[in-house]
Amino acid sequence: MSTIQDADAHDLTAPLAARLRAEREERGWSIAELAERSGVSRAMISKVERAEASPTAALLGRLVGALGMTLSTLLARAEGDAGGGRVARAAEQPVWRDPETGYLRRAVTPPGAQPELVRVELPAGARVAYPAHTYVEWGHAIWVLEGELLFHEAGARHRLGAGDCLALGPPVDCVFENATDAPCTYLVALARR
Repeated sequence: MSTIQDADAHDLTAPLAARLRAEREERGWSIAELAERSGVSRAMISKVERAEASPTAALLGRLVGALGMTLSTLLARAEGDAGGGRVARAAEQPVWRDPETGYLRRAVTPPGAQPELVRVELPAGARVAYPAHTYVEWGHAIWVLEGELLFHEAGARHRLGAGDCLALGPPVDCVFENATDAPCTYLVALARR
């Protein structure tokens, strides 16, 4: 079993806070406007932007969905790689861990690459939900590398094993779930619709 190494090599709390604020301000939005668009409270957004709270994957999914970007783009920008080259060196790829579930996400491709590739390790028993608006501008395919993933897509449930690949349908609320006692590793490919 392989795991994403050096998950704590780059603490993204402060850069992520600054990038979220910058993305909001670039759009000319107040905290209240981002709160309305994302469904995240103003108080929580303020705490995240001041690096007083470490956001969960679900919360970040709601914020980036409202901002019209992907989580990996946000993380890459937080790392200062927005203008980076065509090679994303493994040691420099942005890595982020959800403090609630332990979900570990690595942006594999350089910022702006199409498709965008994200490697995820979902710990045993973990469950991460994303709202439909997270997927509006993006087509997704999920390729399981190791373990087993239950993917809930509205009323459908897909059980994926190593080597299985699922192309997501129209944007709907979804859940990534690892109902086993071993980690699950998968790759997500994203492309603008």
